[in-house]
Amino acid sequence: MASQVFSTWGSWTPGREQVPTDQLPAEFAAGRPLRAFMGWDGLFIHDESVDLVDMARAYMDQAQKESCGQCFPCRLGVKAMSAILDGLCAGKGAPADLDRLESLARFVSRASRCDIGQTTPRPILDLLTHRRQAFLAAIEAKAPIARGRYVAQVTAPCINACPSHLDIPGYVEKIRDGRWDQALSIIRDDCCLPGVVGRVCVRPCEFNCRRQKLDEGIAIRALKRHAADMELASGREAPLVPGPAKEQKVAIIGAGPAGLACAYHLGLRGYKSTIFEVLNEPGGMAAVGIPDYRLPRRILRGEANQVERLGCEIRYGVNVGVDVTLDDLKLQGYGAIFVGVGAPAASKMRCEGEDAGYECFMTGVDFLRRVADGERPIEGDKLLIIGGGNVAMDCARSALRLGFTDVNLLYRRTRAEMPADLVEISEAQEEGIKFHYLVAPLRVIAANGKVAGLECQRMELGEPDASGRRRPVAIEGSEFVIECDAIVPAIGQVCVVDCVLPPDEVEISRRNTLATDDITRQTNQPYIFSGGDCVTGPAPLIAALDAGKNAARFIEQFLTNGRSVPEDGDHMERLIARLGVFYPREKMPYADATKKLRPPVMAPEVRIRGFDEVEGGVSPAQAAEEAARCLRCYRIAMAAL
Repeated sequence: MASQVFSTWGSWTPGREQVPTDQLPAEFAAGRPLRAFMGWDGLFIHDESVDLVDMARAYMDQAQKESCGQCFPCRLGVKAMSAILDGLCAGKGAPADLDRLESLARFVSRASRCDIGQTTPRPILDLLTHRRQAFLAAIEAKAPIARGRYVAQVTAPCINACPSHLDIPGYVEKIRDGRWDQALSIIRDDCCLPGVVGRVCVRPCEFNCRRQKLDEGIAIRALKRHAADMELASGREAPLVPGPAKEQKVAIIGAGPAGLACAYHLGLRGYKSTIFEVLNEPGGMAAVGIPDYRLPRRILRGEANQVERLGCEIRYGVNVGVDVTLDDLKLQGYGAIFVGVGAPAASKMRCEGEDAGYECFMTGVDFLRRVADGERPIEGDKLLIIGGGNVAMDCARSALRLGFTDVNLLYRRTRAEMPADLVEISEAQEEGIKFHYLVAPLRVIAANGKVAGLECQRMELGEPDASGRRRPVAIEGSEFVIECDAIVPAIGQVCVVDCVLPPDEVEISRRNTLATDDITRQTNQPYIFSGGDCVTGPAPLIAALDAGKNAARFIEQFLTNGRSVPEDGDHMERLIARLGVFYPREKMPYADATKKLRPPVMAPEVRIRGFDEVEGGVSPAQAAEEAARCLRCYRIAMAAL
C-alpha cells in the first residue's frame, strides 16, 4: 500500500470542501483494502499499483450500461468514450485518442440532461489531468491490459437516503411516462407495501432531494402512493409470482412491516413461510398505532393479502413464548426463524404517579390500540398529551375526533427539536390542538383515584445531547399545575423481545433489543434472524421493510449453504453512505421556480368529525408533471479491490 493517498474527491462540487485524504475510507470491508475509488465527485487512490486505464475502462463500461439514452450527448458520447478506453486496454490506442477522450468527456459533462452524463466523466477528466502518463504508457506498450476486479453500484441522493434504497428516479421516470404499472414493479423490488409507504413514510428521500437546491424537492411519497392508487382503481391484481418452490419453510414472529417484508421476499424466492401474530390482523403497530385518517386499514390489509398470495400463511391470535415456543417451531420443521416483533410497549415518563393506576391515565400505545378497535378509551373534555413524536400527534389528533374539546400537547423542547413529521405538526395545529413547549411533567395529580391534573416544570435548552438536539434543563422554581380530565404520555416505545425469546438462548441488549449482525440480521443462534424495531428500537416503517427484505436474502443463504455472508453490494452500500451523496451546501449552476406537488387535504373543520383519510391522491396529469421535475441524479460508484 502506498503511504500517500492521491485524491481529487470533493473537488468538483461547488460549495463543498474537498474531503481530507485522511478521512477517505481505506477499507472496502473489514480486512479488505479499498485500492481505489471512482465516482461522481472525482477519485481517490490508495494503491498505486491499480491499473487506472483498466479501471477507467470498467467505469465507462458501467456508465454505458446505465445511460438511459434519452439525450444524445450521453447516449453517443459515453459509448464513444467507452470505445476509446476499450481500444487503449486492447493495446490499440494512439496519443490522439487521449485528446478525443478529453474532448468527449467535457462535452458529455456539459451537455447531458441528467447526472449520469454530467458526473460520470469527472474521474476520467481527473485521470487525464493528473495521471495522463499512465495512459501514454499503455499506448506505448501496445499490449493488452489484464482486467482488474471492481465492484460497481448506482446510487442517487434520494436512493442513498432511503433505508431500503428504492430506485426512486427509476419509478419516478415511469410515472412521468404514464406507466404506473412499471413504476409499481420497480417499487415492489424493494418495498412490498407501496400504498402504505406512499401514505405514512417519513420521507428521508425528499429531504435529500437535490431539486430542493433549485426550488423544492420532488413529492416522492405522493408519487409512490399515486402508483399504488392507480392499481387499486384499475381493479388489477398485483402481478406477483412465487419463485420455484423450495422444500424448507420459515417461521416469522410478528406480522408487522418487517415480518411481512421478510415473508414477501421469501415468497418471491419460493419459500413458504408462516407468520405467528398476536393481534387479529396484519400490520403490527402500523395497524393499531397509525390512525385510519392517515392509513386506512383497507390499504394495509389489502397489501398484506398480496404477501399471502406468495405462499405465506398468517396465524392470528398466537402469542409466541406462551402459545408456542422456539422448540415447538423447530419440531414443526421450520429451518429458520425471523423475529419481527417491533416495539409495542410504552416508554416511562419517570414521573411521579404514572404507575399508580389512576383512572383516565393511559399510555399512547394503548390509547391508539383501543381507538383502532373502535373505542373511546378514556372520558373527559380536557386531555394532556405528553411527547413530540408522531405517536403523540396521532394521539392528539385522534382525541379531537373522539370528542375531546380541549386537547393539549406538552413537549420539553421547542418545535424546532420535535421529531414528529412537520406535516403532522402543521395539521395538528390547524385542527386546534394547543402546543405547550419547554414543559416537562413532574407529578400526576389525582382525586378519588382519577386524574385531575399534572404538575409540570418549565424548561430551557442547554447543550446538545447524544441525539444532537439541545438538552432540556429544568428552571428552578418554575413548577405549575395544569388541570385536566385525562393524561396520555406518548414519549416513546420499547421492545419486549424477552417475552418472546428466552434470554438464555439469544443475546438481548440492555435496551431489550435483539443483538444481530448489522448486515446479515443473524443472531448468535444461526437459525434465528431478526429485524425492525426489535433490533434498532423505534425506527421508520421503511427501515423495517428493508430489514425484512435483507433478512430474507440471508435466510436463503443460510438454508442453502448453512451460513450467511455479506455480499459486495452490502459493503458498497456502506461505503457510499460513508462518502455521502447529498451535499447540503451544494451550489447549483442554475435556478428554477417550480412548485412541489401538494396533494389535496380535507379541511380541518371537516376532517376532525371522523377518521376518514385526510390526504387525497393526485391525478395522472398532476403526477406526470411532478415526476418531470426529477433531475435524475444517478451516480455511478466503482471500487477497485
